[in-house]
Amino acid sequence: MSSLRLLFRGGITSYRALFGWLSPWLLIPVFLVGPLAQILFFSFIGKTAGVAGPSFYLVGNAIQYAAIPCLFAMGSTIGDERQMQTLSLILVAPARRVPLYLGRTLPVIVNGFAVALFGLAVGSVILGVTLHPDQYLPLLAAIGVSAFACTGLGLVTGALALRVRETAVLPNVIFGILLIFCGVDVQRGALPSWIRDVGAWLPLTHGIAAARLVLGRSAAGPVAADLLREVLLGVLYLAVGFALLIWFEQESRRRATLERS
Repeated sequence: MSSLRLLFRGGITSYRALFGWLSPWLLIPVFLVGPLAQILFFSFIGKTAGVAGPSFYLVGNAIQYAAIPCLFAMGSTIGDERQMQTLSLILVAPARRVPLYLGRTLPVIVNGFAVALFGLAVGSVILGVTLHPDQYLPLLAAIGVSAFACTGLGLVTGALALRVRETAVLPNVIFGILLIFCGVDVQRGALPSWIRDVGAWLPLTHGIAAARLVLGRSAAGPVAADLLREVLLGVLYLAVGFALLIWFEQESRRRATLERS
């Protein structure tokens, strides 16, 4: 029970602490206006160029925008603790590291899921994309596993906050990489082979592919296969991020650099 309490209450408390130095009003342009602007921008470009229909850009950009909270919030929950010199107070506690670190991912997954869902729902209304009731559940599954996998990548970037002075730029770089390598606005078959190979190991790629298969009325088998790949990637990134956190924490204790670069 103590581990579950640390997992849920610790994660929620850590997420709420972000707004100690961030205004909640930032959520409107970042999480609501931002995804809609990106969806409309690429949709109208694609329509003008005659490349793909609006559903292609709707799914790709809505799900990809889940990366914003997944990457930035995970980095901030660790990096800002270090900057405010409260990280040592947390790590000195005799708490188990698994619920301590992984609990911070739960609110972020929900945040990323909500951002992608909002972009998909409102964007479909604006662009006139019809979503049938039998597509709701698989689309929700695609959004959920994508947010989960991207949060795993966010945990990896958050771990780097224990070793470098500032990680604010890194999520921006990764966000751009995901935009290109995951086939968000370009058919993956049109990308160079090495980009496709790298993209296959990045979060969002298979989640976006699964969502597009759902809208294309594909069979359940290919959709389930892509969803499974996305889940496995999320587990992989979470494991790597957790291992890096443990290693960097131990190195910081040994070198007495926990709160300085």
